[in-house]
Amino acid sequence: MMNNFTYAQATIHDLEDAVPLFDQYRIFYGQESDETSARAFLFERLVARESVIFIAKDRTHEKAVGFMQLYPSFSSISLKRSWILNDLYVVEAYRGNGIAQQLLEEARNYAGACAVKGIELATAQDNVRAQRLYERNGYKKDEQFYHYYLTL
Repeated sequence: MMNNFTYAQATIHDLEDAVPLFDQYRIFYGQESDETSARAFLFERLVARESVIFIAKDRTHEKAVGFMQLYPSFSSISLKRSWILNDLYVVEAYRGNGIAQQLLEEARNYAGACAVKGIELATAQDNVRAQRLYERNGYKKDEQFYHYYLTL
């Protein structure tokens, strides 16, 4: 079934494929559906080249079924760039087909080509399925640093 899917870095031409996936991702994390704002947000990221988005498409049904978004970051300690894997989502009906796994591999390959320090990600504490996927792919839970966030 893996051959049924294609994976590619998104361009502005993929915006309409990405919007419903991004909206569903936000709903998964407790936000209200808002495709208008989702479209504007993704449009800004793509036009300003502030993120890198990969889209997974089902060849048979010619529809987007998953996406991943990376944001650049930098490490002052290592003097290197890194990527934050901020968003990863696969349509529920397509889960279990290796799509999230392949999107993680796309992230790894892209980061390797950029010669970065690594990839950072965060997930909800109750998203155990995602945690298992990340750990199977070599991601390590940070036990050294506490992370803080200031909401404005």
